Amino acid sequence: MEAKTDINKLGFWGSFSIYIPAAILMYCMTKYLIPYLSKVTGQETILFWFIVAGLGIFTPLIITAILILRAEGYKISKSTWMERLRFRKITKSDLIWCFAGLILVVVFSMIIMKALEFMIGKFDHSPSFMSFEPLTPGRYWLLLVWLPYWILNILGEEFLWRGVMLPRQEVAFGKYAWLIHGFGWGLFHIAFGWQLLLTLIPLIFIQSYIVQRTKNSWNGVIMHGGLNGPSFIAICFGLI
Repeated sequence: MEAKTDINKLGFWGSFSIYIPAAILMYCMTKYLIPYLSKVTGQETILFWFIVAGLGIFTPLIITAILILRAEGYKISKSTWMERLRFRKITKSDLIWCFAGLILVVVFSMIIMKALEFMIGKFDHSPSFMSFEPLTPGRYWLLLVWLPYWILNILGEEFLWRGVMLPRQEVAFGKYAWLIHGFGWGLFHIAFGWQLLLTLIPLIFIQSYIVQRTKNSWNGVIMHGGLNGPSFIAICFGLI
C-alpha cells in the first residue's frame, strides 16, 4: 500500500464508535482489574495503573490507530507521519501556542479546583487507582515502571485522538471539530470521576483547539506530555 494524502471524514457516530468502547475499556480496567490485582498481590494500585493502563488501555489505542490507517489504505511512512497524521516540524509559532495554552490550562484548572473545594470542601483530586504517597527511597523503582507507561500513554492518545481521528473530524465538522473531539476525549476519561474530569476540561478543550488551529499533532504531545509528566514527578517527590 502506498501512502495517500486524502482524508475521509469521521462523523459523530463514527467518532463515538471509537470513544465509547475506549471509555468502557478504561472503566472496566480501573474499576475491576486494577483493584483485583492490588488486592491479591498486596501491591499499591498505582503500580497496576502503570502496567494495566500501559498494556491494556494505551497499547490497544495504538493498535486501533494502526488498524484504522491500514483500513484507509495508508502505511506507516514518513509521508503518512507528516501529512496524514500531521506530526510536522515544530515551528516557533507552535511553541508559542503550546506555551500560551499550557498557561491557560493551569490557570483555568486551578480556578475549577478552588471552586470545587469552595462548594464541596477538600477532596482527593486523584481517582483511587491513581492515589499514592510521595515516593520514599525504597519505592523509587516505581519510576522505572512509570516511564514506559508515560510513553505509551502520550503516544497512544496523541497517535489515535489527534493524529488519526482529529483530521478526519475536521473534514466532517469543520471549525467546530475541536468541540466534538474534546467531548469525546473527555468521555474517555469518565472513569477518573467527575471531580478530576471537571479539572481536565481546560486541557481537553484548549489542547484540542490548539492542535486543530495549528494542524500539528506534535503540539498535542508537547501539551499533554508537558503537563502530565512534570506534574507526576512533582507529586512523586511531594512538591505538590
